[in-house]
Amino acid sequence: MSTQRTITSTPGSVITFLRKRDYIYVRLLGQGACGQTVLLRDEIIGSDFVCKKYLPFDERYRQELFEGFLREIKLLHEIHHVNVVRVFNYYVFPEQLTGYILMEYVDGTDIDEHLRAKPENLNALFLQAVEGFAYLESQSILHRDIRPLNIMVKDDGTLKIIDLGFGKRVEVSTDFDKSISLNWWCEPPSDFSFGIYDHATEIYFLGKLFEKLILELNLEDFKYKSLLESMCSHNSTDRISSFMDVRSEIDRQGASEVDFHSYERNVYATFANSVTKHLTRIEATSKYRDDLAAIRIQLETLYRNSMLENSLPDCSLLISIFIKGGYSYKKVGLPTSAIKGFLELLRASSLAKQRIILANLHGRLDAVTRYRSGEDEDDIPF
Repeated sequence: MSTQRTITSTPGSVITFLRKRDYIYVRLLGQGACGQTVLLRDEIIGSDFVCKKYLPFDERYRQELFEGFLREIKLLHEIHHVNVVRVFNYYVFPEQLTGYILMEYVDGTDIDEHLRAKPENLNALFLQAVEGFAYLESQSILHRDIRPLNIMVKDDGTLKIIDLGFGKRVEVSTDFDKSISLNWWCEPPSDFSFGIYDHATEIYFLGKLFEKLILELNLEDFKYKSLLESMCSHNSTDRISSFMDVRSEIDRQGASEVDFHSYERNVYATFANSVTKHLTRIEATSKYRDDLAAIRIQLETLYRNSMLENSLPDCSLLISIFIKGGYSYKKVGLPTSAIKGFLELLRASSLAKQRIILANLHGRLDAVTRYRSGEDEDDIPF
C-alpha cells in the first residue's frame, strides 16, 4: 500500500525540497561579457535545457551587472509567448553574486544563418518577429539589445527572441531614458541624440536588422518594403512608433488577400456591436490586449461558464479580455449567443483572418469616448 505525505506548514514558512536535480553537461554554447551559456540534459524527462551562468568577464562590474541578471530572471518569468524564449527555473546565490537561469533550448540557428539556408522564410520570420516584439511592448518591456545573434530560429521555422539581459520594464516616461551604451551594429537613430530609448527605438533596430539581412543576402520578394522603410527612418518623427501599429499595417496589407463571407461579417458585426454598445467610455491610458491565444482561451472559459445564461451576468468579464486598463460600462444585457458566434468565427479562421478580426475590433473600440482618470463617471467604473 502506498502512502502520501502531506505538507503541513504555516503561511510564510520555508518549504525545503531535499531532492536535488541533476543535469548532464552536453557542451558549451557561448561565452559572453556576463558569463557562460551551456547545454544541459535532464535524463529523467529526456529534455535539453540552456543554462546561463552569471560570471562577468570584468569583476569591476560584478555587482552592477548582477542586478541586471536578476532583472532578466524576473522579466522572463512574466513572459509567455511562442516567439520569446521561455525560462523554466533559476538558482541564485546573492552572497557570491552569481546564479543560473535554466531556459528553453532553441534547437536551431540565429536568423542570419537561417535565412542563408532558407531565404524563402523571410516574410514568415518578419511577421513572427513583429508578433514577439509587439507582445513585449504590450507587457511594457524593452529588449534593448536587438541584434541578429539575439533572434534565433528553430529548425521548424519558429522564431525566438532571446537574451533579455539588458531588458527593462517601462512604466513612466522617465523609464525611456537611454541608460545603456552598446556597440551597435548599425548607425543609431536620432533618438539617442535626445537620450531616449523607447519602443519606437526598438522598431528602428528591428527594421534595420531586416534591412541588413535583405541587402547582404540579396533577398527578394519581401512583401513589406514600404513598412520596412518607415521602420528604418532615422528621425523618430518620421518612423512608425508602435509595434501595434506595425502589426495593424501588416493586417491592412493582408486584408486585400483575405476574403470574408457575408455570414462571417454578420457574426463579427453582432459581436462588435454588442461590445461597443455596453462600453460607454475608455480611460485614455488603457491599452488593447492582442495576444490571440490568450484571448481565445479566456473567451472559451467565459462562454463555458455562462453558456446556460441568456446574457452575461457582468459585461466586464468580457470587456476585460480585450482592454487592459480602466473603462465605464453597462453591466448587463450582452447576449451570450454573440460570444458563441464570435468564438466559432475565430476557431474557423486562419491566423491572418484572426488578426484582421482583432484589428477591426480595435478599430471599433477606437471610436469609444475616452476619459481621464478622476473625471466624474455616471456609469459603473472598472
